[in-house]
Amino acid sequence: MTRRLLPLVLLLLATRVSASEPERPSRADLQRALAQYEQSVVRVRGPREAGLGIIVGTEGQVLTSVRHVSLDAAQVEYGGRELPATVVLANAYLKVAVVAAPAGTYPAAAVKPNTGNLAGQWLIGIVPGKGKRKDMPASALARKGPAPFFDINLALPPGSPLYDETGRLVAVSVQRKGRGCRALSLDVVRQQLATKVATP
Repeated sequence: MTRRLLPLVLLLLATRVSASEPERPSRADLQRALAQYEQSVVRVRGPREAGLGIIVGTEGQVLTSVRHVSLDAAQVEYGGRELPATVVLANAYLKVAVVAAPAGTYPAAAVKPNTGNLAGQWLIGIVPGKGKRKDMPASALARKGPAPFFDINLALPPGSPLYDETGRLVAVSVQRKGRGCRALSLDVVRQQLATKVATP
């Protein structure tokens, strides 16, 4: 399992990039994020709940909410099939989990090398449609929340990805909060994965 986790850690710990001044995402930015979402988002099913997850590793690693897994297993719905998945990280305090689908090649989301402090930055989420309405991309400013989380006024269910203006994955929703959600940046997930790999 450690061997399957290493490529994901190396990807998430890639060289840092310099941050630019935040600008409100354009319509093209929203559509770029939607395209990423449609390509890389899957459904994760545990013993009690099911919800969204985002493919973050080409070998089938999926970032999701801890609510959607059991202690050691889950199912990933991909390509019209339900695939057994192994839980490689589950953190109740951070409310996130990473599961590994069976070996194969998967369309991983583009991940920002360094997310930094996201408070005050414009982020893009895909708000689920209701009834006949389609899922729609929307942007909002991230606000400071209780560490290590941040809040954003987008009604995203747990496990939903959050993108920057270039369509790169920067965070994941972990909890509904009023009309918005509470989210966790990828930097925090990286630290947890690195600790997992370093532990014998």
